[in-house]
Amino acid sequence: MTVVDNVIYVDGARAASPPTLEATFGLLREHGGMAWLGLYRPDAAEVRAVAQEFDLHELAEEDTNKAHQRPKLERYGHTLFTVLRPARYVDSTEKVEFGELHVFTGPSFVVTVRHAESPDLGEVRRRLEREPHMLRLGPEAVLYAILDQVVDEYAPVAAGLENDIDEIEDELFSSDPTVSRRIYELSREVIAFQRATHPLLPILENLEQGFDRYGVDIELQHKLRDVHDHALRIVERADSFRALLQNALLVNATLVAQQQNDETRRLTEASYLQSEQVKRISSWAAILFAPTLIGTIYGMNFRHMPELAWVLGYPLALLGMVVMGTVLYLVFKRHRWL
Repeated sequence: MTVVDNVIYVDGARAASPPTLEATFGLLREHGGMAWLGLYRPDAAEVRAVAQEFDLHELAEEDTNKAHQRPKLERYGHTLFTVLRPARYVDSTEKVEFGELHVFTGPSFVVTVRHAESPDLGEVRRRLEREPHMLRLGPEAVLYAILDQVVDEYAPVAAGLENDIDEIEDELFSSDPTVSRRIYELSREVIAFQRATHPLLPILENLEQGFDRYGVDIELQHKLRDVHDHALRIVERADSFRALLQNALLVNATLVAQQQNDETRRLTEASYLQSEQVKRISSWAAILFAPTLIGTIYGMNFRHMPELAWVLGYPLALLGMVVMGTVLYLVFKRHRWL
């Protein structure tokens, strides 16, 4: 059922709970009071029926049917149209779920249209019914209570995000390869949280500017200002979360760059050591090659070879081997290959 609750209040007390919207419209016209209709993802026909009965503006009706609106406050004659983005923190997935709530407040009615599970408007209704003096103040009091509930539900979200940021700060220096992705995902949630909370400040400021013009009760003025203070603190916390995540991302990038530099340095050192080993091996190979060349030439058993009958040929060949090897050793030593 899209109609979650359908009540008429008279003098701050629940006077009737009509079974249908048509019955509500009839009783409201006959006996007066204030109607509070709670709708959950209604279809276009139900929105059209409510819009025709309470003379809601067609643009507000269109926004309600389409949903996916940014938080805002618009006035159409004697009707206020408020869009809020409630949120809740899901511990099991460590994610933030955002909803959407549309509130129409007129001289004798309140229509709430939820497009998600939050906020808990049932709790708002029960709290107000325990305070008849607040319900006597009319639709403005209901709007205040809804704003108060939405802002109160932001507090656990802020606490959950703060805990996630603390965990990220602990993981930064643990070389966890998934920390970059988690920082990015958490940054997206914080940005979405900012988009939900930042518009609350101008919404509440616009309501405060209409206190004198529309004769808002003084007690209600105090309560709305209190909600404004709470919303301001939430907005400041959200802003600080984004700054912390930007710093965490910068630190993570620095650590990754440092790790890459260390790895590059280790590879360079290893390459340098390999190069030195190759130099030594090549130097000794060259030193050994010279005597081997002479020995190879004289090791060819041809009958007619020069110096075969020369008495000094053998010692001179040995001397040549030693001299060539020594010269090559000194050259390589001078160039620090050995």
